Amino acid sequence: MTKPLALMLQGTGSDVGKTVLVAGLCRLFARRGLRVRPFKPQNMSNNAAVAAIPGTSEGGEIGRAQWLQALACGVAPTVHMNPVLLKPQSETGSQIVVQGKVFGSAKGRDYQRLKPQLLDRVLESFAITGADADLVIVEGAGSPAEVNLRAGDIANMGFATAASVPVVLVGDIDRGGVIASLVGTHTILPDADRAMIRGFLINKFRGDPTLFDDGLAIVTRHTGWPSLGVVPWLADAARLPAEDSVALERLSASGTAGRFVVAVPQLDRIANFDDLDPFRAEPGIEVRFVRPGERLPVEARLVLIPGSKSTIGDLLAFRRNGWDADLHQHVAHGGAVVGLCGGYQMLGRRVLDPDGVEGEVRAADGLGLLDVETVMAGEKTVREVVAATPAGEALHGYEIHMGRTAGPDCARPVALVDGVPDGAASVDGRVFGTYLHGLFTADGFRRRFLQGLGHAAGEIDYRAGIEAALDGVADELERHLDAERLLSIAGG
Repeated sequence: MTKPLALMLQGTGSDVGKTVLVAGLCRLFARRGLRVRPFKPQNMSNNAAVAAIPGTSEGGEIGRAQWLQALACGVAPTVHMNPVLLKPQSETGSQIVVQGKVFGSAKGRDYQRLKPQLLDRVLESFAITGADADLVIVEGAGSPAEVNLRAGDIANMGFATAASVPVVLVGDIDRGGVIASLVGTHTILPDADRAMIRGFLINKFRGDPTLFDDGLAIVTRHTGWPSLGVVPWLADAARLPAEDSVALERLSASGTAGRFVVAVPQLDRIANFDDLDPFRAEPGIEVRFVRPGERLPVEARLVLIPGSKSTIGDLLAFRRNGWDADLHQHVAHGGAVVGLCGGYQMLGRRVLDPDGVEGEVRAADGLGLLDVETVMAGEKTVREVVAATPAGEALHGYEIHMGRTAGPDCARPVALVDGVPDGAASVDGRVFGTYLHGLFTADGFRRRFLQGLGHAAGEIDYRAGIEAALDGVADELERHLDAERLLSIAGG
């Protein structure tokens, strides 16, 4: 078997744009006829997607970013594209998903001791991912300059050295200090790790890139690394699903002002917030993330409570923020409410966790807007689904959740998932919840839903918009990067 070409993008820090660059390069080289596959050894995100577990009929969890990158390659995602996924449950601990399945939970210090045991699984998944590929493009996590975490590392240089994958280092010029971050990374890395880096590129440049020619020369003079290009600020990147809560902070601070406000309480353990992206793509809609300490805006027409990795914990925080009172006032004034997954569970009368699946708190009163009750269960549902409205309109979606929800309002389901009723709605229909992620990517359903709330939705093809954005990113990378040299580096 011929070993595929492989290239790893690592960054001088988090949120330097690695995810979008990998997706764009996947699309660029796939358009050239190569069989391209994405890979991320370790990801930390509650924004998960369902992917196939090869050789089974089951689904498993991977980071949503690797789902996007697989889409860029034109292939179905598998769990081996992101073999280790950390899903934060608290400030100090995460659920660990290995090759799509829940492996356990650990606090940060315990996970540091566990990582070396996971390297073999990571390398196994890398081999499986590359088995039918010409090129594997690997995304690092955080920064290799975090040398205090180098022992047992599987996300950056620990993986690159173990798998003999050459590295390109990405610096983000928009945040400032890019010369120091690149040169500083070179300075602090051990010799063996430094030798893995074959070049660098600058990302998120605004203006005339020739103004940074001297900066490129300075980096090369101090590091010996060649410049592989300067990537401009990619407008199309804003149309792609965000990877994690680092990007969510940016979305919270921005947003397109519009007459129709969708308010989203920013939960501590918010999960799968890409459910909101179809609304962000609609003209005239402002998706407004509401931070802790802020009030739900009285002008909101819709309050959408997203998924959560810790339903009871986020429900208690919801009350501490006073959002429960705001939400009931919103409903009293005729506003609509949608709860997705964990948000659906919060809308009921009670959430019970008798086995302590989520933590020490075993029960909490819900928001009382739906006559349902949820009991947490240890078995997690992870699957792609065939879904439709009760009227028979096709929907798109997947499920990632723990718990069973039942009650009188379930007699008014939101969808039929594999023929089984899912979700619940209030008698007047202005409040509903569902376990179906991706519900609003169905253009016809979203359009009629918004029209029912008084918004004249456009004829938006959401999925086509993502495809066009991936092509737009690939076009820019084709213009500004030395693609042939990247392939040469990938060849060793």
